[in-house]
Amino acid sequence: MNTDYIFELPIKVRDYEVDAEGIVNNANYLHYLEHTRHEFCEQAGLSFRAMRERGLTPVVSRIEIKYLRSLGLADSMVSKLAMTRRGPVFVFRQDIYTPDGEPVVKATVDIACYENGRLSRGTALAEAFAAYLNE
Repeated sequence: MNTDYIFELPIKVRDYEVDAEGIVNNANYLHYLEHTRHEFCEQAGLSFRAMRERGLTPVVSRIEIKYLRSLGLADSMVSKLAMTRRGPVFVFRQDIYTPDGEPVVKATVDIACYENGRLSRGTALAEAFAAYLNE
């Protein structure tokens, strides 16, 4: 595992997240990744509510995801993220592991930022997350 993660979130699979075969539906991994980003932002001091109040709207512009292993009902996982910046885009490298370190999902999520309804360079977010950016 890489050591440049800046945030980790333990998550447990809930019963409504599995399909008829008892495995997590692929779309639910996107929810896990989003939940991890939201929790990271809150822990970093800029919740989505605070962003909205400041006129900031971060939006997903691209996701690349590789599924490596399935999870099932009541399985646990650890969702991890690292963040860099590429011009105006915030790039989240997000990986999900089993508690014993086996990779489940590897993902890259690009986030663009709108400020007061207009696409921005993301300066306000960059300032808020300066301590966490791996540049």
